[in-house]
Amino acid sequence: MAFTAGYLAEHPLPPGIVGALGLGGYQLLADVGGVGAGRLGPQAFLLVAPDPDPALPDAGTQIVLHHTRADDRAAAAYVALAAELGYRRLSGWRLALERHGLRSKARLVDPATGGVSLVIEDRHPRGGLFSRGFDQTASGLVARLRALPAPGPPPDLADPELMRGVLLALALRDDTLGGAEAAELADRALTLMTTSGPDGGQRTLDPPAALEAARAQG
Repeated sequence: MAFTAGYLAEHPLPPGIVGALGLGGYQLLADVGGVGAGRLGPQAFLLVAPDPDPALPDAGTQIVLHHTRADDRAAAAYVALAAELGYRRLSGWRLALERHGLRSKARLVDPATGGVSLVIEDRHPRGGLFSRGFDQTASGLVARLRALPAPGPPPDLADPELMRGVLLALALRDDTLGGAEAAELADRALTLMTTSGPDGGQRTLDPPAALEAARAQG
């Protein structure tokens, strides 16, 4: 399923999770392919919308990671992680979710092999992903994602909504860009990919090249 841009903004966390964890009015830092990073004060969290499942018609958006004392660096790691997972998802990989109370475990499934390439889950506050240096662990997850086989092209490069999601995910890889700046860069790159070239023919830029061209334009 190709989640449209802004999916998580339109499908926020269910009231039960929001109430139990006190996350009402959180800021959505990233929203790519049904994967996002949220922040509320010192709390940061990774959000994932599940793929449609007839057995779980009302599963709703879920929390996969939740950090209660995140600084700006840790929040940036969440944005990078959301962008990498969203990029994989838009390129055909699957995120299989397994609910555990208020939070879930996510398995990243490689479409080429059907195997699980990465498992992401919350752990007890006294250790693991909640421990000191959590942002380094998140950065490590990003590094592991980038070390996986390169994603294939999205199913339909002619789909503007899908292509914008891919461009946004790639733009968010640049940790010098804020969310609004990345979205603006993605929009400019999408315009370059969908307009005719100087000779009147269709442009043949791939997403990374389109982003670089958009960046060069300022």
